[in-house]
Amino acid sequence: MAPADGGTRTLDRPLRVWWLGRIAYQAARRLQLDLVDRIAVAEAPDTLLLCEHDPVITCGRGTDVSNLGAAGSELPVVEVERGGDVTWHGPGQVVGYPILALQEGERDLHLHLRRVEELLIRTLTGLGCPAGRRPPHTGVWVPAEGPVRKIASIGVAVRRWTTYHGFALNVSNDLSGFTRINPCGLDAEVMTTLRRETGQKTDRARVIELLSGHLAEVFERRVQNERTPLHILEEAAGT
Repeated sequence: MAPADGGTRTLDRPLRVWWLGRIAYQAARRLQLDLVDRIAVAEAPDTLLLCEHDPVITCGRGTDVSNLGAAGSELPVVEVERGGDVTWHGPGQVVGYPILALQEGERDLHLHLRRVEELLIRTLTGLGCPAGRRPPHTGVWVPAEGPVRKIASIGVAVRRWTTYHGFALNVSNDLSGFTRINPCGLDAEVMTTLRRETGQKTDRARVIELLSGHLAEVFERRVQNERTPLHILEEAAGT
């Protein structure tokens, strides 16, 4: 499959994929920051972290405080480095953090955002849920008769040309988590899940397989299968 920009060039850069399971948001954030420092100086390969979080509200650099609504009364609220507005994370999502050392020709954040959208669009299409973009909004949407619905949110950051933060794909989560806020400045009713759209239970392992493969295609990396180190899982579970 051709890269997202339509070219044929392939980079022989390894990409390891770690499934972290369900972990606290701050534990994943600390792991990201550690990996950014190491990947930026080529002490570690590009890494895709996949996980789900305990319920939490996160606020990006572009958060409008009026979109916070009742957030904070029941759930923790965390201010983070990523772009974008306020959103919710919780069980049933698959959250992905591509930590990639961008190479010459990749150092364009708009290109990076479009590539993240592309990997999600390809993944959802492979799961029987055709999806697309809705400019000027960042994220991935489900085309349907009537108003489109948002199925994935994206917010990224970059340091030393190494990316972190990423995307949240709504697979089978309870959408009521979004009703405390205006997610990404939108009405909570616009949010949807893969299960809601397809009417079927989705195998999470299949979601992870497709996300990993399509990220490798879109970002021109080579997946190397690697089990998440036990100490990483132990540290995350203990946080």
